[in-house]
Amino acid sequence: MAEESAAPAERASEGKSKLWKGVFAVAGIMTTLVIYGVLQEKIMRVPYGDGPDKEYFKYSLFLVFCNRITTSAVSAGVLLASKKALDPVAPIYKYGLVSISNILTTTCQYEALKYVSFPVQTLAKCAKMIPVMVWGTVIMQKRYKGPDYSIAFLVTLGCSIFILYPAGPDISPYSRGRENTVWGVSLMVGYLGFDGFTSTFQDKLFKGYNMEIHNQIFYTTICSCILSLTGIILQGHLLPAVDFVYRHNDCFLDIALLSTVATTSQFFISYTIRNFGALTFATIMTTRQVLYL
Repeated sequence: MAEESAAPAERASEGKSKLWKGVFAVAGIMTTLVIYGVLQEKIMRVPYGDGPDKEYFKYSLFLVFCNRITTSAVSAGVLLASKKALDPVAPIYKYGLVSISNILTTTCQYEALKYVSFPVQTLAKCAKMIPVMVWGTVIMQKRYKGPDYSIAFLVTLGCSIFILYPAGPDISPYSRGRENTVWGVSLMVGYLGFDGFTSTFQDKLFKGYNMEIHNQIFYTTICSCILSLTGIILQGHLLPAVDFVYRHNDCFLDIALLSTVATTSQFFISYTIRNFGALTFATIMTTRQVLYL
């Protein structure tokens, strides 16, 4: 009898603990990504300098590199401080897949800001659930019911109509009409597809290898650092980006703050995916977009 009465109490305690974990995850994601979004738009869409010398920061891959090198340094510090092994627990190429997808996600997001406004980009992100459901079916053999797909499809359709017929003509500092808008939408479609793969594959790694959060973050961001730095060098953007930041101290401060916030948000995102799964994370993100429309 004592064991039977203890079981409901134990389940209630576990439920309460999970609830508080959920509140912690949601609060962390909501707070950090609001700040991240504001800084991201400022860096990519607001000119730096005074008078006729004003110029835009156009090196989106450089921002990816700064974000990832900050995150990898912090995650390495956490692993060393907690005396946990730095050895990978999964094949390196699997970390690399997450890294490549994550870089493409972030690059599409930054580049899209050149062609669509931040509010339009925010609305487009309401379509996050359907790519996660598709990738969940492909990668993790999950099965969803028809109504789940119907709701996700209707949200995606509504977002697409809104974006293709913008209310205002000047949606971007680089605006050149509908052609510009279609390119911006294409970048957002790429963002949603890569983002859905990233979170789903992270979920698969967490479940398949019982992986620690900091271990996954460290190896994926190290791979991202190498890939993004290689991309910057191949594009010939490394020296121009460094020169831009050197000439505009306020841009340096914005990038430093963006990297700090990006690191914090990455820990909250990984925490959420590990504890609640990729679809729950996508649902949180969709709710966030609706709240800030």
